[in-house]
Amino acid sequence: MKYLAIFNNDATVLGLLIMMLTIIFVMEKSQIHRVKQFFKYVPALLLCYFIPSIFNSMGVISGEESNLYFIASRYLLPASLVLLTLSIDLKKIINLGPKAIIMFLTGTFGILIGGPLSLLIVSHFFPSLIPISSEDLWRGLTTVAGSWIGGGANQAAMKEMFNVNDQIFSSMITVDVIVANIWMGFLLYGAGINEKMDRWLKADSSAIEDLKNKLIKYKKENQKIPTFLDFMIILSIAFGLTGISHAFADVIAPYIQDNFPFLGKFSLTSKFFWLIVIATTGGLILSFTKFRKYEGVGASTIGSIFLYILVATIGMKMNALAILDSPGVFVLGLIWMLIHVSLLLLVAKIIRAPFFFVAVGSQANVGGAASAPVVASAFHPSLAPVGVLLAVLGYALGTYAAWLCGILMQFVA
Repeated sequence: MKYLAIFNNDATVLGLLIMMLTIIFVMEKSQIHRVKQFFKYVPALLLCYFIPSIFNSMGVISGEESNLYFIASRYLLPASLVLLTLSIDLKKIINLGPKAIIMFLTGTFGILIGGPLSLLIVSHFFPSLIPISSEDLWRGLTTVAGSWIGGGANQAAMKEMFNVNDQIFSSMITVDVIVANIWMGFLLYGAGINEKMDRWLKADSSAIEDLKNKLIKYKKENQKIPTFLDFMIILSIAFGLTGISHAFADVIAPYIQDNFPFLGKFSLTSKFFWLIVIATTGGLILSFTKFRKYEGVGASTIGSIFLYILVATIGMKMNALAILDSPGVFVLGLIWMLIHVSLLLLVAKIIRAPFFFVAVGSQANVGGAASAPVVASAFHPSLAPVGVLLAVLGYALGTYAAWLCGILMQFVA
């Protein structure tokens, strides 16, 4: 069901989103008791995400027609990753240990088995909810698996591999986006109560806290009043490296596509993959140079602003009313996600993994490189690179795991 949005001009929509973000952060700093209590339980980042989705669902703006998400993900996301990694302590990230990888792989396994299990449950108990044939259904669901384990490139690979028709593919994208975005909302909320979650999981989060405290200390020790030149240098670092990343991605991805097309299984033929990897790598390299000192004049703060704008554009892609077009498949998607989440929490409880690893391990699968850094930075801006590193692993596993998920769904359909 399509509605004509009240505001269609992207310049107007961007202005609306930035004013909305400003109001949210002004309210977050409010000294009014009820407002303080509200933000004690509802993180500001969650509102930055959900309010645009409400605007989109009500027809105030149109996420489908807007190009703002594309602009934010291609320009502001890599720029923010450069600035957020500028002061990172790579050794400390490595010292976070194997639990991050374990939780990521648990999330992957949860998606892999969740697909066939949810298909089995819905087809057995609620067959009337599904308006399409079982053959079309399992084939279509392979594209959701590709997206939730890897990303857009893996999703496209599943579409071609299992011959999914365009109409089915369209409805699957709707389920993919809505279910994944609802879950991301829960993760952002969880980031605001991560200490409670860690107590429930009986987790040792000392390594994460140590990393956060060291970066906070470094920023305070090097903090100074920024000048015009400082801001110009910060922006030149961010967008200069973003431009370089685009230039290399535009060469590397087509070269691999032409000469080593089989590497497409690992998303190595995707320009977006190389854009994110090169930008993050560039930021990590600069963290060993004198440019690291620009953290003291607000590099990560500017990076966070870029990231919040990205969050708002991700939120405006969700239209809750689209659920009405395919409620049965939406129910299946919810059950699938519930299996993924349950397995993550079970394993986290057993190995006492911090909720940070649960959240980022999940979002690196379900959301990929565009949103895993967002969830990671909800815990602390310096942790964004952890989301990128795990998302890159998801790109590598995505096609294989989604293919296996598809075979299992074919078996139970």
